[in-house]
Amino acid sequence: MKRRTTLGLMAGALATPLLAACGDGKTGEGAGEALTVGMPNGPLANNSNPFTPTSSGNSLGYRWLVYEPLAQVNLIAPGKPPTPWLATKWTWAPDYKKVTLSVREGVTWSDGKPLTAEDVAFTFTLLKSTPAFNGDAIPYEAITVNGGDVEVGFTASQYINQGKILNTFVVPKHVWSAIADPTTDTNQNPVGSGPYTLKTWTAQVVTMAAREDYWGGKPAVPEVRYTSYNDNNAQTTALASGACQWSFVFMPDYQNVFVAKDSANHKLWFPSGLGIHALWLNCEGVFKDAALRRALSLVIDRVAIHKQGHAGLYPLVDSPTGIPLPAGEAFISAKYQGQKHAVDIEKAKSILTQAGYKLDGEELKDPSGKPVAFKLVDPAGWSDYLADLQIIADAAKKLGIAATVETKTVDAWTQALAVGDFDATIHWTNTGVTPWDIYANIMDGAQYKPLGETATWNLGRYRNEDATKALADFANATGETERKAALDLLQDLMVEQVPAIPLVAGPIGGEYSTKQWKGWPSQDDPYAMPQPTQPCASQILMKLTKA
Repeated sequence: MKRRTTLGLMAGALATPLLAACGDGKTGEGAGEALTVGMPNGPLANNSNPFTPTSSGNSLGYRWLVYEPLAQVNLIAPGKPPTPWLATKWTWAPDYKKVTLSVREGVTWSDGKPLTAEDVAFTFTLLKSTPAFNGDAIPYEAITVNGGDVEVGFTASQYINQGKILNTFVVPKHVWSAIADPTTDTNQNPVGSGPYTLKTWTAQVVTMAAREDYWGGKPAVPEVRYTSYNDNNAQTTALASGACQWSFVFMPDYQNVFVAKDSANHKLWFPSGLGIHALWLNCEGVFKDAALRRALSLVIDRVAIHKQGHAGLYPLVDSPTGIPLPAGEAFISAKYQGQKHAVDIEKAKSILTQAGYKLDGEELKDPSGKPVAFKLVDPAGWSDYLADLQIIADAAKKLGIAATVETKTVDAWTQALAVGDFDATIHWTNTGVTPWDIYANIMDGAQYKPLGETATWNLGRYRNEDATKALADFANATGETERKAALDLLQDLMVEQVPAIPLVAGPIGGEYSTKQWKGWPSQDDPYAMPQPTQPCASQILMKLTKA
Protein backbone atom coordinates (compact mmCIF):
# COMPACT_ATOMS: atom_id res chain seq x y z
CA MET A 1 0.00 0.00 0.00
CA LYS A 2 1.38 3.40 -0.95
CA ARG A 3 0.31 6.63 0.63
CA ARG A 4 1.95 9.99 0.67
CA THR A 5 2.65 11.08 4.21
CA THR A 6 2.07 14.73 4.83
CA LEU A 7 3.37 16.05 8.08
CA GLY A 8 2.46 19.20 9.94
CA LEU A 9 5.21 20.30 12.28
CA MET A 10 5.41 22.66 15.21
CA ALA A 11 8.16 23.48 17.67
CA GLY A 12 7.75 24.10 21.34
CA ALA A 13 10.07 26.80 22.73
CA LEU A 14 10.22 30.53 22.26
CA ALA A 15 14.00 30.50 22.22
CA THR A 16 16.15 27.39 21.93
CA PRO A 17 19.96 27.51 22.17
CA LEU A 18 22.31 25.02 20.57
CA LEU A 19 21.78 21.71 22.36
CA ALA A 20 24.90 19.63 21.87
CA ALA A 21 23.57 16.96 24.20
CA CYS A 22 20.70 16.31 21.79
CA GLY A 23 23.12 15.78 18.91
CA ASP A 24 24.37 18.51 16.61
CA GLY A 25 25.01 16.30 13.60
CA LYS A 26 28.65 15.45 14.40
CA THR A 27 30.07 11.96 14.55
CA GLY A 28 33.36 10.19 14.11
CA GLU A 29 34.72 9.24 10.73
CA GLY A 30 34.77 5.68 9.55
CA ALA A 31 34.43 3.41 6.57
CA GLY A 32 32.21 0.50 5.74
CA GLU A 33 29.68 -1.01 3.40
CA ALA A 34 27.06 0.98 1.53
CA LEU A 35 23.64 1.34 3.12
CA THR A 36 20.66 0.51 0.90
CA VAL A 37 17.45 2.43 1.54
CA GLY A 38 14.35 1.17 -0.24
CA MET A 39 10.82 2.30 -0.95
CA PRO A 40 8.11 0.42 -2.93
CA ASN A 41 7.56 3.21 -5.46
CA GLY A 42 8.33 1.63 -8.86
CA PRO A 43 10.22 3.35 -11.71
CA LEU A 44 10.95 7.05 -11.17
CA ALA A 45 11.64 10.09 -13.31
CA ASN A 46 14.98 11.90 -13.06
CA ASN A 47 13.87 14.79 -10.89
CA SER A 48 15.70 15.94 -7.77
CA ASN A 49 13.74 19.15 -7.22
CA PRO A 50 13.28 19.17 -3.42
CA PHE A 51 10.14 21.32 -3.66
CA THR A 52 8.29 18.95 -6.01
CA PRO A 53 6.13 16.39 -4.11
CA THR A 54 6.38 13.82 -6.92
CA SER A 55 10.14 14.12 -7.53
CA SER A 56 12.36 11.10 -6.96
CA GLY A 57 14.18 13.10 -4.30
CA ASN A 58 10.94 13.44 -2.36
CA SER A 59 9.55 9.98 -3.14
CA LEU A 60 12.67 8.11 -2.03
CA GLY A 61 13.70 10.68 0.58
CA TYR A 62 17.24 11.44 -0.58
CA ARG A 63 16.48 15.16 -0.80
CA TRP A 64 17.02 15.24 2.97
CA LEU A 65 20.63 14.10 2.57
CA VAL A 66 21.28 17.02 0.22
CA TYR A 67 19.12 19.79 1.69
CA GLU A 68 18.91 20.37 5.43
CA PRO A 69 16.31 21.95 7.72
CA LEU A 70 16.88 24.84 10.08
CA ALA A 71 16.04 22.47 12.95
CA GLN A 72 15.21 18.79 13.35
CA VAL A 73 11.64 18.51 14.65
CA ASN A 74 10.87 15.17 16.28
CA LEU A 75 7.15 14.47 15.92
CA ILE A 76 7.24 11.34 18.06
CA ALA A 77 8.44 13.42 21.02
CA PRO A 78 6.23 16.52 20.73
CA GLY A 79 7.12 17.78 24.18
CA LYS A 80 10.83 18.05 23.42
CA PRO A 81 12.42 21.07 21.72
CA PRO A 82 13.76 20.63 18.17
CA THR A 83 17.45 19.95 17.62
CA PRO A 84 19.30 22.95 16.14
CA TRP A 85 20.66 22.23 12.67
CA LEU A 86 21.30 25.00 10.12
CA ALA A 87 19.93 27.42 12.70
CA THR A 88 21.71 27.38 16.06
CA LYS A 89 18.90 29.18 17.85
CA TRP A 90 15.59 30.90 17.18
CA THR A 91 13.43 33.38 19.05
CA TRP A 92 9.73 33.93 18.46
CA ALA A 93 7.95 37.22 19.11
CA PRO A 94 5.27 36.97 21.85
CA ASP A 95 2.51 37.12 19.22
CA TYR A 96 4.27 34.56 16.99
CA LYS A 97 4.23 36.96 14.06
CA LYS A 98 8.02 37.02 13.76
CA VAL A 99 10.90 34.63 14.28
CA THR A 100 14.60 35.53 14.44
CA LEU A 101 16.91 32.76 13.24
CA SER A 102 20.65 32.60 13.96
CA VAL A 103 22.33 30.86 11.04
CA ARG A 104 25.08 28.33 11.77
CA GLU A 105 28.56 29.51 10.83
CA GLY A 106 31.14 27.39 9.00
CA VAL A 107 28.69 25.58 6.72
CA THR A 108 29.57 25.20 3.04
CA TRP A 109 27.53 24.13 0.06
CA SER A 110 28.66 21.02 -1.78
CA ASP A 111 30.19 23.25 -4.48
CA GLY A 112 32.46 24.85 -1.86
CA LYS A 113 30.65 28.19 -1.47
CA PRO A 114 29.68 29.30 2.07
CA LEU A 115 26.12 29.05 3.35
CA THR A 116 25.04 32.42 4.79
CA ALA A 117 22.01 34.21 6.15
CA GLU A 118 21.40 35.45 2.61
CA ASP A 119 20.66 31.87 1.53
CA VAL A 120 18.14 31.43 4.35
CA ALA A 121 16.42 34.72 3.49
CA PHE A 122 16.38 33.80 -0.19
CA THR A 123 14.74 30.45 0.60
CA PHE A 124 11.92 32.06 2.57
CA THR A 125 11.49 34.68 -0.14
CA LEU A 126 11.24 31.90 -2.73
CA LEU A 127 8.53 30.21 -0.67
CA LYS A 128 6.70 33.50 -0.25
CA SER A 129 6.74 34.28 -3.98
CA THR A 130 5.99 30.75 -5.23
CA PRO A 131 2.57 29.50 -4.11
CA ALA A 132 3.30 26.01 -5.47
CA PHE A 133 6.14 25.71 -2.93
CA ASN A 134 4.14 27.12 -0.01
CA GLY A 135 1.95 24.09 0.56
CA ASP A 136 1.22 25.06 4.16
CA ALA A 137 0.00 28.51 3.07
CA ILE A 138 2.32 30.28 5.50
CA PRO A 139 1.45 34.03 5.38
CA TYR A 140 4.98 35.42 4.97
CA GLU A 141 5.54 39.14 5.32
CA ALA A 142 8.90 40.96 5.61
CA ILE A 143 12.08 38.86 5.38
CA THR A 144 15.28 40.64 6.37
CA VAL A 145 18.93 39.87 7.09
CA ASN A 146 20.79 41.34 10.06
CA GLY A 147 24.35 40.07 10.08
CA GLY A 148 24.17 36.33 10.73
CA ASP A 149 20.49 36.49 11.69
CA VAL A 150 17.38 36.30 9.55
CA GLU A 151 14.07 37.83 10.64
CA VAL A 152 10.97 36.31 9.09
CA GLY A 153 7.66 38.11 9.58
CA PHE A 154 4.10 36.84 9.17
CA THR A 155 0.72 38.50 8.83
CA ALA A 156 -0.83 36.20 11.45
CA SER A 157 0.24 34.17 14.47
CA GLN A 158 2.29 31.10 13.53
CA TYR A 159 2.02 29.30 16.86
CA ILE A 160 0.60 26.21 15.18
CA ASN A 161 3.17 26.36 12.37
CA GLN A 162 6.38 26.85 14.33
CA GLY A 163 7.75 23.43 13.45
CA LYS A 164 6.80 23.71 9.79
CA ILE A 165 8.82 26.91 9.61
CA LEU A 166 11.79 25.52 11.54
CA ASN A 167 11.69 22.43 9.34
CA THR A 168 12.19 24.52 6.20
CA PHE A 169 15.12 23.23 4.17
CA VAL A 170 17.54 25.81 2.79
CA VAL A 171 18.62 26.10 -0.86
CA PRO A 172 21.63 28.04 -2.23
CA LYS A 173 20.78 31.49 -3.55
CA HIS A 174 23.59 31.43 -6.12
CA VAL A 175 22.03 28.35 -7.75
CA TRP A 176 18.30 28.86 -7.43
CA SER A 177 18.25 32.57 -8.27
CA ALA A 178 19.54 31.62 -11.73
CA ILE A 179 16.79 29.06 -12.40
CA ALA A 180 14.19 30.44 -14.82
CA ASP A 181 11.25 28.43 -13.44
CA PRO A 182 11.92 26.65 -10.13
CA THR A 183 8.55 24.89 -10.29
CA THR A 184 9.47 22.90 -13.40
CA ASP A 185 13.25 22.59 -13.09
CA THR A 186 14.34 18.98 -12.44
CA ASN A 187 17.51 19.98 -10.55
CA GLN A 188 19.50 17.00 -11.82
CA ASN A 189 22.76 18.25 -10.31
CA PRO A 190 21.66 19.32 -6.83
CA VAL A 191 23.90 21.53 -4.70
CA GLY A 192 23.14 21.28 -0.99
CA SER A 193 24.60 21.64 2.49
CA GLY A 194 23.86 18.08 3.58
CA PRO A 195 26.25 15.23 4.35
CA TYR A 196 25.86 13.54 0.94
CA THR A 197 25.98 14.46 -2.74
CA LEU A 198 24.26 12.82 -5.69
CA LYS A 199 26.74 10.41 -7.29
CA THR A 200 24.67 8.50 -9.86
CA TRP A 201 21.00 8.33 -10.83
CA THR A 202 18.94 5.62 -12.57
CA ALA A 203 15.21 4.93 -12.59
CA GLN A 204 15.73 2.21 -9.95
CA VAL A 205 18.83 3.19 -7.94
CA VAL A 206 20.08 6.60 -6.78
CA THR A 207 23.55 6.56 -5.22
CA MET A 208 24.64 9.19 -2.70
CA ALA A 209 28.29 9.70 -1.73
CA ALA A 210 29.48 11.01 1.65
CA ARG A 211 31.03 14.49 1.73
CA GLU A 212 34.55 14.88 3.09
CA ASP A 213 33.91 18.53 4.01
CA TYR A 214 30.51 18.29 5.71
CA TRP A 215 30.14 20.74 8.62
CA GLY A 216 29.19 17.93 11.00
CA GLY A 217 32.14 15.72 10.06
CA LYS A 218 32.37 12.96 7.49
CA PRO A 219 29.54 10.40 7.81
CA ALA A 220 30.57 6.88 8.83
CA VAL A 221 28.36 5.44 6.08
CA PRO A 222 30.37 6.10 2.90
CA GLU A 223 27.57 5.54 0.39
CA VAL A 224 23.78 5.39 0.50
CA ARG A 225 21.93 3.63 -2.31
CA TYR A 226 18.27 4.54 -2.64
CA THR A 227 16.45 1.74 -4.44
CA SER A 228 12.91 1.93 -5.78
CA TYR A 229 11.26 -1.50 -5.64
CA ASN A 230 8.23 -2.26 -7.77
CA ASP A 231 5.79 -3.01 -4.94
CA ASN A 232 5.41 -3.93 -1.27
CA ASN A 233 6.22 -7.59 -1.89
CA ALA A 234 9.49 -6.81 -3.65
CA GLN A 235 10.43 -4.34 -0.91
CA THR A 236 9.63 -6.87 1.83
CA THR A 237 11.68 -9.56 0.08
CA ALA A 238 14.67 -7.21 -0.15
CA LEU A 239 14.44 -6.40 3.55
CA ALA A 240 14.12 -10.06 4.52
CA SER A 241 17.14 -11.09 2.45
CA GLY A 242 19.30 -8.22 3.70
CA ALA A 243 19.59 -6.65 0.24
CA CYS A 244 17.90 -3.56 1.69
CA GLN A 245 18.66 -2.31 5.20
CA TRP A 246 16.20 0.56 5.73
CA SER A 247 12.64 1.12 4.56
CA PHE A 248 9.09 2.06 5.47
CA VAL A 249 6.68 -0.53 4.09
CA PHE A 250 3.53 -2.17 5.43
CA MET A 251 3.97 -5.93 5.92
CA PRO A 252 1.03 -7.75 7.56
CA ASP A 253 3.05 -10.79 8.75
CA TYR A 254 6.20 -8.88 9.68
CA GLN A 255 7.26 -11.28 12.43
CA ASN A 256 7.57 -14.24 10.05
CA VAL A 257 8.51 -12.57 6.77
CA PHE A 258 11.04 -10.10 8.17
CA VAL A 259 12.03 -10.36 11.83
CA ALA A 260 12.40 -14.17 11.90
CA LYS A 261 14.81 -14.12 8.95
CA ASP A 262 17.46 -12.55 11.19
CA SER A 263 16.00 -12.00 14.63
CA ALA A 264 19.25 -10.56 16.00
CA ASN A 265 19.41 -7.76 13.44
CA HIS A 266 16.06 -7.25 11.73
CA LYS A 267 14.26 -4.53 13.65
CA LEU A 268 11.18 -2.41 13.14
CA TRP A 269 9.74 0.44 15.14
CA PHE A 270 6.46 2.16 14.34
CA PRO A 271 5.97 5.03 16.80
CA SER A 272 3.28 7.62 16.20
CA GLY A 273 3.00 11.32 16.58
CA LEU A 274 -0.18 13.37 16.78
CA GLY A 275 -1.79 12.27 13.53
CA ILE A 276 -4.48 9.65 12.99
CA HIS A 277 -6.25 7.48 10.44
CA ALA A 278 -10.00 7.87 10.82
CA LEU A 279 -13.28 6.89 9.25
CA TRP A 280 -14.35 10.13 7.56
CA LEU A 281 -18.13 10.52 7.37
CA ASN A 282 -20.08 12.64 4.92
CA CYS A 283 -21.89 14.97 7.29
CA GLU A 284 -24.02 16.38 4.48
CA GLY A 285 -25.13 12.97 3.29
CA VAL A 286 -25.95 9.72 5.07
CA PHE A 287 -24.21 10.87 8.24
CA LYS A 288 -25.87 14.24 8.67
CA ASP A 289 -27.28 13.09 12.03
CA ALA A 290 -24.80 13.09 14.92
CA ALA A 291 -26.80 10.32 16.62
CA LEU A 292 -26.03 7.94 13.75
CA ARG A 293 -22.36 8.91 13.84
CA ARG A 294 -22.15 8.32 17.60
CA ALA A 295 -23.91 4.96 17.32
CA LEU A 296 -21.62 3.73 14.55
CA SER A 297 -18.55 4.76 16.55
CA LEU A 298 -19.76 2.69 19.51
CA VAL A 299 -19.99 -0.56 17.53
CA ILE A 300 -16.63 -0.34 15.74
CA ASP A 301 -13.98 -2.52 17.37
CA ARG A 302 -10.85 -0.37 17.19
CA VAL A 303 -8.72 -3.11 18.74
CA ALA A 304 -9.68 -5.44 15.87
CA ILE A 305 -8.76 -2.75 13.37
CA HIS A 306 -5.43 -2.20 15.11
CA LYS A 307 -4.59 -5.91 15.25
CA GLN A 308 -6.25 -7.36 12.14
CA GLY A 309 -6.32 -4.49 9.70
CA HIS A 310 -2.91 -3.08 10.58
CA ALA A 311 -1.12 -6.12 12.04
CA GLY A 312 -0.52 -4.20 15.26
CA LEU A 313 1.84 -1.80 13.46
CA TYR A 314 -0.44 1.24 13.46
CA PRO A 315 -0.88 2.20 17.13
CA LEU A 316 -4.35 1.94 18.63
CA VAL A 317 -6.27 5.15 19.27
CA ASP A 318 -8.57 4.36 22.17
CA SER A 319 -9.06 7.79 23.72
CA PRO A 320 -12.57 9.00 22.86
CA THR A 321 -10.98 12.35 22.00
CA GLY A 322 -9.11 10.84 19.05
CA ILE A 323 -5.77 12.00 20.46
CA PRO A 324 -3.05 9.30 20.20
CA LEU A 325 -1.24 8.20 23.33
CA PRO A 326 1.36 8.49 24.72
CA ALA A 327 2.32 11.34 22.39
CA GLY A 328 -0.79 13.36 23.26
CA GLU A 329 -1.10 12.59 26.96
CA ALA A 330 -0.40 16.18 28.01
CA PHE A 331 -3.27 17.49 25.86
CA ILE A 332 -6.09 15.25 27.08
CA SER A 333 -8.78 17.19 28.91
CA ALA A 334 -9.25 16.28 32.58
CA LYS A 335 -12.76 15.13 31.65
CA TYR A 336 -11.38 12.38 29.42
CA GLN A 337 -8.23 11.37 31.30
CA GLY A 338 -8.14 7.60 31.62
CA GLN A 339 -11.23 7.03 29.46
CA LYS A 340 -11.02 4.45 26.68
CA HIS A 341 -13.28 3.65 23.78
CA ALA A 342 -15.17 0.38 24.21
CA VAL A 343 -17.67 -1.40 21.98
CA ASP A 344 -21.17 -0.94 23.40
CA ILE A 345 -23.88 -2.21 21.08
CA GLU A 346 -26.73 -1.68 23.54
CA LYS A 347 -25.76 1.95 24.12
CA ALA A 348 -25.55 2.48 20.37
CA LYS A 349 -29.07 1.07 19.92
CA SER A 350 -30.36 3.28 22.73
CA ILE A 351 -28.91 6.40 21.10
CA LEU A 352 -30.61 5.51 17.82
CA THR A 353 -33.96 4.78 19.50
CA GLN A 354 -33.90 8.10 21.32
CA ALA A 355 -33.17 9.85 18.01
CA GLY A 356 -36.23 8.27 16.34
CA TYR A 357 -34.61 5.34 14.50
CA LYS A 358 -36.52 2.04 14.49
CA LEU A 359 -35.74 -1.57 13.68
CA ASP A 360 -38.06 -3.10 11.10
CA GLY A 361 -37.20 -6.76 11.46
CA GLU A 362 -33.43 -6.73 10.99
CA GLU A 363 -33.39 -3.46 9.05
CA LEU A 364 -32.76 -0.07 10.68
CA LYS A 365 -34.91 2.80 9.43
CA ASP A 366 -34.30 6.48 10.04
CA PRO A 367 -36.95 8.80 11.57
CA SER A 368 -38.52 9.31 8.11
CA GLY A 369 -38.88 5.57 7.59
CA LYS A 370 -36.05 5.21 5.08
CA PRO A 371 -33.68 2.22 5.45
CA VAL A 372 -30.23 3.22 6.68
CA ALA A 373 -27.47 2.09 4.31
CA PHE A 374 -24.09 3.41 3.27
CA LYS A 375 -21.07 2.58 1.14
CA LEU A 376 -17.53 2.31 2.44
CA VAL A 377 -14.86 3.12 -0.14
CA ASP A 378 -11.06 3.19 -0.37
CA PRO A 379 -8.52 2.52 -3.13
CA ALA A 380 -8.14 -0.98 -4.57
CA GLY A 381 -4.96 -2.61 -3.33
CA TRP A 382 -4.83 -0.76 -0.01
CA SER A 383 -5.19 -4.02 1.87
CA ASP A 384 -5.07 -2.64 5.41
CA TYR A 385 -7.73 0.00 4.77
CA LEU A 386 -9.96 -2.52 2.99
CA ALA A 387 -9.65 -4.98 5.88
CA ASP A 388 -10.69 -2.14 8.20
CA LEU A 389 -13.70 -1.36 6.04
CA GLN A 390 -14.92 -4.95 6.22
CA ILE A 391 -14.65 -4.91 10.02
CA ILE A 392 -16.70 -1.70 10.04
CA ALA A 393 -19.31 -3.10 7.62
CA ASP A 394 -19.75 -6.18 9.79
CA ALA A 395 -20.13 -3.97 12.88
CA ALA A 396 -22.80 -1.82 11.21
CA LYS A 397 -24.91 -4.93 10.55
CA LYS A 398 -25.30 -5.32 14.31
CA LEU A 399 -27.38 -2.14 14.22
CA GLY A 400 -29.42 -3.25 11.22
CA ILE A 401 -27.42 -1.06 8.83
CA ALA A 402 -26.54 -2.34 5.37
CA ALA A 403 -22.96 -1.29 4.70
CA THR A 404 -21.08 -2.38 1.58
CA VAL A 405 -17.38 -2.11 0.73
CA GLU A 406 -16.36 -0.71 -2.65
CA THR A 407 -13.02 0.21 -4.23
CA LYS A 408 -11.82 2.88 -6.64
CA THR A 409 -8.54 3.75 -8.28
CA VAL A 410 -6.42 6.10 -6.19
CA ASP A 411 -7.09 9.00 -8.57
CA ALA A 412 -10.85 8.40 -8.64
CA TRP A 413 -10.97 8.05 -4.86
CA THR A 414 -8.95 11.23 -4.32
CA GLN A 415 -11.26 13.19 -6.61
CA ALA A 416 -14.42 11.75 -5.00
CA LEU A 417 -13.24 12.77 -1.53
CA ALA A 418 -12.31 16.25 -2.68
CA VAL A 419 -15.82 16.97 -3.98
CA GLY A 420 -17.65 15.09 -1.22
CA ASP A 421 -18.88 12.20 -3.39
CA PHE A 422 -18.72 9.46 -0.75
CA ASP A 423 -20.55 8.12 2.29
CA ALA A 424 -17.64 6.92 4.44
CA THR A 425 -13.93 6.35 3.83
CA ILE A 426 -10.74 5.82 5.78
CA HIS A 427 -8.26 8.68 5.39
CA TRP A 428 -5.46 10.22 7.41
CA THR A 429 -4.85 13.60 9.01
CA ASN A 430 -1.72 15.69 9.14
CA THR A 431 0.65 15.23 12.06
CA GLY A 432 1.76 18.01 14.39
CA VAL A 433 3.08 18.39 17.90
CA THR A 434 -0.31 19.51 19.17
CA PRO A 435 -3.68 17.92 18.27
CA TRP A 436 -4.64 21.05 16.32
CA ASP A 437 -3.89 19.44 12.95
CA ILE A 438 -6.13 16.45 13.72
CA TYR A 439 -9.09 18.61 14.65
CA ALA A 440 -8.54 21.24 11.97
CA ASN A 441 -8.34 18.66 9.19
CA ILE A 442 -11.62 17.12 10.32
CA MET A 443 -13.67 20.05 11.69
CA ASP A 444 -12.41 23.39 10.42
CA GLY A 445 -15.26 25.40 8.91
CA ALA A 446 -12.67 27.71 7.35
CA GLN A 447 -11.86 24.80 5.04
CA TYR A 448 -15.47 23.94 4.27
CA LYS A 449 -16.50 23.64 0.62
CA PRO A 450 -20.04 22.84 -0.58
CA LEU A 451 -20.64 19.43 -2.10
CA GLY A 452 -19.31 19.39 -5.64
CA GLU A 453 -16.55 21.90 -4.96
CA THR A 454 -12.98 20.81 -4.26
CA ALA A 455 -11.92 20.71 -0.61
CA THR A 456 -8.41 20.12 0.70
CA TRP A 457 -9.49 19.23 4.26
CA ASN A 458 -12.79 18.95 6.13
CA LEU A 459 -13.61 16.33 3.51
CA GLY A 460 -16.70 15.29 5.50
CA ARG A 461 -18.17 18.80 5.21
CA TYR A 462 -18.67 19.13 8.96
CA ARG A 463 -20.00 22.55 9.95
CA ASN A 464 -19.98 23.82 13.51
CA GLU A 465 -19.29 27.45 14.35
CA ASP A 466 -18.01 26.55 17.82
CA ALA A 467 -15.41 24.20 16.31
CA THR A 468 -14.24 26.77 13.78
CA LYS A 469 -13.94 29.43 16.46
CA ALA A 470 -12.10 27.11 18.87
CA LEU A 471 -9.57 26.20 16.16
CA ALA A 472 -8.96 29.88 15.43
CA ASP A 473 -8.75 30.69 19.14
CA PHE A 474 -6.14 27.98 19.68
CA ALA A 475 -4.06 29.18 16.75
CA ASN A 476 -4.15 32.83 17.79
CA ALA A 477 -4.13 32.60 21.59
CA THR A 478 -1.44 34.47 23.48
CA GLY A 479 -1.50 32.25 26.56
CA GLU A 480 -1.82 28.62 27.60
CA THR A 481 -5.11 29.18 29.46
CA GLU A 482 -6.81 30.28 26.24
CA ARG A 483 -5.30 27.41 24.26
CA LYS A 484 -6.40 24.84 26.83
CA ALA A 485 -9.98 26.14 26.84
CA ALA A 486 -10.12 25.95 23.05
CA LEU A 487 -8.63 22.46 22.96
CA ASP A 488 -10.98 21.19 25.69
CA LEU A 489 -13.95 22.37 23.61
CA LEU A 490 -12.61 20.65 20.50
CA GLN A 491 -12.32 17.39 22.45
CA ASP A 492 -15.93 17.76 23.63
CA LEU A 493 -17.08 18.21 20.04
CA MET A 494 -15.12 15.19 18.83
CA VAL A 495 -16.67 13.03 21.57
CA GLU A 496 -20.22 14.37 21.38
CA GLN A 497 -20.59 15.14 17.67
CA VAL A 498 -18.24 12.50 16.17
CA PRO A 499 -17.49 14.36 12.92
CA ALA A 500 -15.14 11.45 12.12
CA ILE A 501 -14.35 8.18 13.89
CA PRO A 502 -10.71 7.84 15.04
CA LEU A 503 -9.26 4.37 14.43
CA VAL A 504 -5.47 4.15 14.61
CA ALA A 505 -2.54 6.53 14.90
CA GLY A 506 -0.40 7.43 11.93
CA PRO A 507 2.99 5.77 12.45
CA ILE A 508 6.21 7.45 11.43
CA GLY A 509 7.98 4.13 11.43
CA GLY A 510 10.61 2.11 9.69
CA GLU A 511 12.28 -1.28 9.28
CA TYR A 512 16.05 -1.49 9.52
CA SER A 513 18.97 -3.87 10.00
CA THR A 514 21.63 -3.57 12.70
CA LYS A 515 23.93 -6.10 11.03
CA GLN A 516 26.23 -3.49 9.45
CA TRP A 517 25.26 -0.27 11.20
CA LYS A 518 24.18 0.66 14.72
CA GLY A 519 22.77 3.82 16.24
CA TRP A 520 19.25 3.64 14.81
CA PRO A 521 16.40 5.43 16.59
CA SER A 522 14.41 3.03 18.74
CA GLN A 523 11.97 2.92 21.63
CA ASP A 524 14.97 3.02 23.97
CA ASP A 525 16.59 5.90 22.09
CA PRO A 526 13.80 7.89 20.37
CA TYR A 527 16.03 10.73 19.17
CA ALA A 528 14.41 10.84 15.71
CA MET A 529 11.61 9.44 13.57
CA PRO A 530 12.77 6.14 11.99
CA GLN A 531 11.05 6.69 8.65
CA PRO A 532 13.69 7.18 5.90
CA THR A 533 11.73 9.77 3.94
CA GLN A 534 11.58 12.26 6.83
CA PRO A 535 13.77 15.36 7.33
CA CYS A 536 15.72 13.57 10.08
CA ALA A 537 17.34 11.19 7.57
CA SER A 538 20.58 13.19 7.73
CA GLN A 539 20.41 13.23 11.54
CA ILE A 540 20.11 9.44 11.59
CA LEU A 541 22.91 8.91 9.05
CA MET A 542 25.21 11.09 11.17
CA LYS A 543 24.35 8.96 14.21
CA LEU A 544 25.12 5.59 12.60
CA THR A 545 28.43 3.85 13.25
CA LYS A 546 29.90 0.54 12.12
CA ALA A 547 28.38 -2.44 13.94
